[in-house]
Amino acid sequence: MHRLLMLAAAILLVTSPSLARKPRPAALPRVELNTTLGAIVIALETRRAPATAANFLAYVDDGRFDGTVFYRAARRKADPRFGFVQGGIQTDARRILPPFPLETTDKTGVLHLDGTISMARREDPKSAGGNYFICVGPIPSMNASPDHKGYAAFGHVVQGMDVVRKILAQETGGGSDAMRGQLLRHPVRIITARRLDGTPKPTGKVKPWLMKVPR
Repeated sequence: MHRLLMLAAAILLVTSPSLARKPRPAALPRVELNTTLGAIVIALETRRAPATAANFLAYVDDGRFDGTVFYRAARRKADPRFGFVQGGIQTDARRILPPFPLETTDKTGVLHLDGTISMARREDPKSAGGNYFICVGPIPSMNASPDHKGYAAFGHVVQGMDVVRKILAQETGGGSDAMRGQLLRHPVRIITARRLDGTPKPTGKVKPWLMKVPR
Protein backbone atom coordinates (compact mmCIF):
# COMPACT_ATOMS: atom_id res chain seq x y z
CA MET A 1 0.00 0.00 0.00
CA HIS A 2 2.85 2.36 0.90
CA ARG A 3 4.48 1.72 -2.50
CA LEU A 4 1.22 2.46 -4.30
CA LEU A 5 0.89 5.79 -2.49
CA MET A 6 4.47 6.74 -3.38
CA LEU A 7 3.84 5.85 -7.05
CA ALA A 8 0.65 7.91 -7.13
CA ALA A 9 2.46 10.91 -5.64
CA ALA A 10 5.20 10.63 -8.26
CA ILE A 11 2.65 10.50 -11.08
CA LEU A 12 0.89 13.56 -9.63
CA LEU A 13 4.16 15.53 -9.58
CA VAL A 14 4.86 14.72 -13.21
CA THR A 15 1.37 15.32 -14.57
CA SER A 16 0.19 18.27 -12.47
CA PRO A 17 0.17 21.43 -14.70
CA SER A 18 1.07 23.69 -11.78
CA LEU A 19 4.10 21.60 -10.82
CA ALA A 20 5.35 20.67 -14.28
CA ARG A 21 8.71 22.15 -15.22
CA LYS A 22 8.24 25.35 -17.20
CA PRO A 23 10.19 25.74 -20.46
CA ARG A 24 13.34 27.83 -20.13
CA PRO A 25 13.17 31.21 -21.88
CA ALA A 26 15.07 31.38 -25.16
CA ALA A 27 18.61 32.69 -24.86
CA LEU A 28 19.30 36.21 -26.08
CA PRO A 29 20.70 36.30 -29.63
CA ARG A 30 24.38 37.16 -29.80
CA VAL A 31 26.43 39.18 -32.28
CA GLU A 32 30.21 39.06 -32.66
CA LEU A 33 32.13 42.21 -33.58
CA ASN A 34 35.45 41.00 -34.95
CA THR A 35 37.88 43.92 -34.53
CA THR A 36 41.59 44.41 -35.14
CA LEU A 37 42.08 44.26 -31.35
CA GLY A 38 40.01 41.12 -30.84
CA ALA A 39 36.40 39.92 -30.72
CA ILE A 40 33.52 41.44 -28.76
CA VAL A 41 30.37 39.33 -28.29
CA ILE A 42 27.10 41.11 -27.47
CA ALA A 43 23.79 39.62 -26.28
CA LEU A 44 20.80 41.61 -27.57
CA GLU A 45 17.67 42.35 -25.52
CA THR A 46 15.23 41.45 -28.30
CA ARG A 47 12.33 41.09 -25.85
CA ARG A 48 12.82 44.17 -23.69
CA ALA A 49 14.10 46.53 -26.40
CA PRO A 50 12.73 44.92 -29.59
CA ALA A 51 12.85 47.91 -31.97
CA THR A 52 16.41 48.90 -31.03
CA ALA A 53 17.73 45.33 -31.13
CA ALA A 54 16.01 44.75 -34.50
CA ASN A 55 17.63 47.90 -35.89
CA PHE A 56 21.09 46.73 -34.78
CA LEU A 57 20.51 43.27 -36.25
CA ALA A 58 19.43 44.81 -39.57
CA TYR A 59 22.80 46.60 -39.80
CA VAL A 60 24.57 43.36 -38.91
CA ASP A 61 22.62 41.17 -41.35
CA ASP A 62 23.13 43.65 -44.21
CA GLY A 63 26.88 43.85 -43.53
CA ARG A 64 26.55 47.58 -42.88
CA PHE A 65 28.99 47.44 -39.95
CA ASP A 66 31.65 45.52 -41.88
CA GLY A 67 34.66 47.77 -42.42
CA THR A 68 33.43 50.47 -40.04
CA VAL A 69 35.39 51.49 -36.93
CA PHE A 70 35.37 52.31 -33.26
CA TYR A 71 36.26 55.98 -33.51
CA ARG A 72 35.67 57.48 -30.06
CA ALA A 73 36.94 56.82 -26.54
CA ALA A 74 35.32 59.02 -23.88
CA ARG A 75 37.21 58.55 -20.61
CA ARG A 76 36.19 59.92 -17.23
CA LYS A 77 38.50 62.69 -16.10
CA ALA A 78 38.39 61.48 -12.50
CA ASP A 79 39.25 57.88 -13.48
CA PRO A 80 40.22 57.21 -17.13
CA ARG A 81 39.68 53.48 -16.68
CA PHE A 82 35.95 54.15 -17.06
CA GLY A 83 33.80 55.82 -19.71
CA PHE A 84 32.55 54.54 -23.05
CA VAL A 85 33.70 53.68 -26.56
CA GLN A 86 31.70 54.55 -29.67
CA GLY A 87 31.59 52.88 -33.06
CA GLY A 88 29.51 52.46 -36.18
CA ILE A 89 28.93 54.11 -39.53
CA GLN A 90 29.73 57.66 -38.36
CA THR A 91 28.25 60.00 -41.00
CA ASP A 92 28.31 57.54 -43.91
CA ALA A 93 24.85 58.17 -45.42
CA ARG A 94 25.32 55.26 -47.84
CA ARG A 95 24.95 52.78 -44.97
CA ILE A 96 22.16 54.37 -42.93
CA LEU A 97 18.75 52.72 -42.42
CA PRO A 98 15.43 54.50 -41.68
CA PRO A 99 14.89 55.94 -38.16
CA PHE A 100 12.88 54.13 -35.49
CA PRO A 101 11.19 55.12 -32.19
CA LEU A 102 13.33 55.73 -29.11
CA GLU A 103 12.93 52.95 -26.51
CA THR A 104 13.76 54.66 -23.22
CA THR A 105 15.33 52.88 -20.27
CA ASP A 106 12.38 53.63 -17.98
CA LYS A 107 10.21 51.54 -20.30
CA THR A 108 12.65 48.76 -21.21
CA GLY A 109 14.43 48.36 -17.88
CA VAL A 110 17.73 47.93 -19.73
CA LEU A 111 20.05 50.28 -17.86
CA HIS A 112 23.50 51.65 -18.65
CA LEU A 113 25.71 49.36 -16.59
CA ASP A 114 29.22 48.03 -17.14
CA GLY A 115 29.23 46.37 -20.58
CA THR A 116 25.89 47.79 -21.74
CA ILE A 117 25.58 48.62 -25.45
CA SER A 118 23.34 51.55 -26.38
CA MET A 119 22.46 53.64 -29.42
CA ALA A 120 24.21 56.96 -29.96
CA ARG A 121 21.98 59.80 -31.19
CA ARG A 122 21.71 63.54 -31.70
CA GLU A 123 19.19 65.83 -29.98
CA ASP A 124 16.33 64.37 -32.02
CA PRO A 125 15.06 61.28 -30.11
CA LYS A 126 14.55 59.48 -33.44
CA SER A 127 18.06 60.19 -34.75
CA ALA A 128 19.63 56.93 -33.52
CA GLY A 129 20.68 54.62 -36.32
CA GLY A 130 24.05 53.19 -37.22
CA ASN A 131 26.20 54.40 -34.29
CA TYR A 132 26.39 52.87 -30.83
CA PHE A 133 28.46 52.97 -27.65
CA ILE A 134 29.58 50.45 -25.03
CA CYS A 135 29.83 51.45 -21.37
CA VAL A 136 32.92 50.71 -19.30
CA GLY A 137 31.51 51.02 -15.80
CA PRO A 138 27.93 52.15 -15.06
CA ILE A 139 26.79 55.48 -16.55
CA PRO A 140 23.43 56.31 -14.92
CA SER A 141 23.35 59.75 -16.59
CA MET A 142 22.59 57.92 -19.86
CA ASN A 143 19.35 56.53 -18.41
CA ALA A 144 15.99 58.24 -18.83
CA SER A 145 14.97 60.78 -16.19
CA PRO A 146 12.04 63.22 -15.80
CA ASP A 147 13.88 65.91 -17.77
CA HIS A 148 16.00 63.73 -20.09
CA LYS A 149 14.93 60.94 -22.45
CA GLY A 150 18.34 59.30 -22.25
CA TYR A 151 19.65 56.72 -24.67
CA ALA A 152 18.29 53.37 -25.86
CA ALA A 153 20.26 50.57 -24.21
CA PHE A 154 19.59 47.25 -25.92
CA GLY A 155 22.14 44.63 -24.86
CA HIS A 156 25.33 43.83 -23.02
CA VAL A 157 28.79 42.43 -23.68
CA VAL A 158 29.10 38.75 -22.74
CA GLN A 159 32.65 38.27 -24.02
CA GLY A 160 35.47 40.64 -24.90
CA MET A 161 35.26 43.41 -22.28
CA ASP A 162 39.05 43.28 -22.25
CA VAL A 163 38.93 44.36 -25.91
CA VAL A 164 36.51 47.18 -25.05
CA ARG A 165 38.89 48.38 -22.33
CA LYS A 166 41.80 48.27 -24.79
CA ILE A 167 39.83 50.52 -27.14
CA LEU A 168 39.04 52.91 -24.29
CA ALA A 169 42.76 53.16 -23.49
CA GLN A 170 43.81 54.09 -27.06
CA GLU A 171 45.36 57.50 -27.77
CA THR A 172 42.80 60.22 -28.49
CA GLY A 173 42.69 63.81 -29.69
CA GLY A 174 40.93 66.15 -32.08
CA GLY A 175 37.17 66.40 -32.30
CA SER A 176 34.94 69.29 -31.32
CA ASP A 177 32.07 70.09 -28.94
CA ALA A 178 31.05 66.96 -27.00
CA MET A 179 33.72 64.89 -28.78
CA ARG A 180 36.61 67.30 -28.16
CA GLY A 181 39.74 65.30 -27.38
CA GLN A 182 37.87 61.98 -27.68
CA LEU A 183 38.47 60.83 -31.27
CA LEU A 184 40.82 57.87 -31.63
CA ARG A 185 44.11 58.76 -33.30
CA HIS A 186 44.04 55.29 -34.83
CA PRO A 187 40.44 54.06 -35.15
CA VAL A 188 39.91 50.37 -34.38
CA ARG A 189 38.53 48.62 -37.45
CA ILE A 190 35.51 46.34 -37.25
CA ILE A 191 36.39 43.66 -39.77
CA THR A 192 33.02 41.88 -39.60
CA ALA A 193 29.84 41.92 -37.50
CA ARG A 194 27.96 38.60 -37.55
CA ARG A 195 25.11 36.84 -35.77
CA LEU A 196 26.13 33.86 -33.66
CA ASP A 197 22.51 32.75 -33.15
CA GLY A 198 19.42 32.67 -35.33
CA THR A 199 18.95 33.18 -39.05
CA PRO A 200 20.15 36.42 -40.70
CA LYS A 201 17.37 38.58 -42.10
CA PRO A 202 18.89 41.07 -44.57
CA THR A 203 16.72 44.07 -45.41
CA GLY A 204 17.19 43.61 -49.16
CA LYS A 205 17.96 47.31 -49.52
CA VAL A 206 20.57 48.60 -51.93
CA LYS A 207 24.17 48.65 -50.63
CA PRO A 208 25.70 51.72 -52.29
CA TRP A 209 28.88 51.61 -50.20
CA LEU A 210 29.81 48.38 -52.04
CA MET A 211 29.34 49.85 -55.49
CA LYS A 212 32.49 50.70 -57.43
CA VAL A 213 32.61 54.21 -58.83
CA PRO A 214 33.68 54.21 -62.52
CA ARG A 215 36.96 56.01 -63.14
